[in-house]
Amino acid sequence: MGRLEKMKERYDEIPIPEELDGRIRQEITKSRRLQAKKNRAGRRLKTVIRSMEAAAAAVCVLFTAALNTSPVFAEEAAQFPIIGGLAQVLTFRSYEMEKDDIAVSVEIPTIEMVEADTGITVEGINQEIVDRCSQYADEALMRAEEYRTAFLETGGTPEEWAEHDIRITVGYEIKRQGSDYLSFVVRGAENWNSGCNESRYYNLDLGTGEMVTLEDMLGDNYVELADRSIREQIAVRQRAGEAFFSEEEGGFAGISEDVRFYINENKRPVIVFEKYEIAPGSSGEIEFEIGGN
Repeated sequence: MGRLEKMKERYDEIPIPEELDGRIRQEITKSRRLQAKKNRAGRRLKTVIRSMEAAAAAVCVLFTAALNTSPVFAEEAAQFPIIGGLAQVLTFRSYEMEKDDIAVSVEIPTIEMVEADTGITVEGINQEIVDRCSQYADEALMRAEEYRTAFLETGGTPEEWAEHDIRITVGYEIKRQGSDYLSFVVRGAENWNSGCNESRYYNLDLGTGEMVTLEDMLGDNYVELADRSIREQIAVRQRAGEAFFSEEEGGFAGISEDVRFYINENKRPVIVFEKYEIAPGSSGEIEFEIGGN
């Protein structure tokens, strides 16, 4: 028998004290609990990783949605690589101010060509937008200040004026931003003077670089097609309980040359009538989607 076997035999014959045996069992139990804890931690880590992967996919979806619906987000995201689309609408300038309890919020859009080699120039359009927005904001502030002066001169107090909560806003809304069309509206609004509210629609054909007309979208008989569609839709809405002015009351009598419209996600023109134009003010803006030929 070798030396190692003899030593093993001797140690096997040595009795293990009860206290030591208890400690050994405690250490074994502790070791098993620690291993179980590590296993649970590993499972939790895998769950977290899977959750992070799902969250990343969700963030990707939210990023896309925010880019198309939020002007501020779109501006900040302009530094990221753009996939798809020849042009996008971003915020060129935005500011907020308050003067004599008159709040002014302005957000001016600009068209930016994502692909520079298209041959499409938008500098003229962008300058027009800047000029229109700036002019509207200045004139709206002047109107509000004149209103304030008249209010105070006729006995009103500064405290009573502040309660009017006068607000002037200039902003925009993207209607379609695709590889074919870029459509958006720029709005100027005064919450105390709706008669001076303005909306300007821009519909850019990204294939030609030209502004799109109703005739471009509906064909040579666009007037007849649009008038018939609008009258049919009005009749349907009236039967559903909506109120419209009659022609004698100044209601719809046919589209004009400068009729406002935008292009929706169905690639169809949507004609827009301002508040009070063909229906009571409670109806707000009235829209009619016009189908193709």
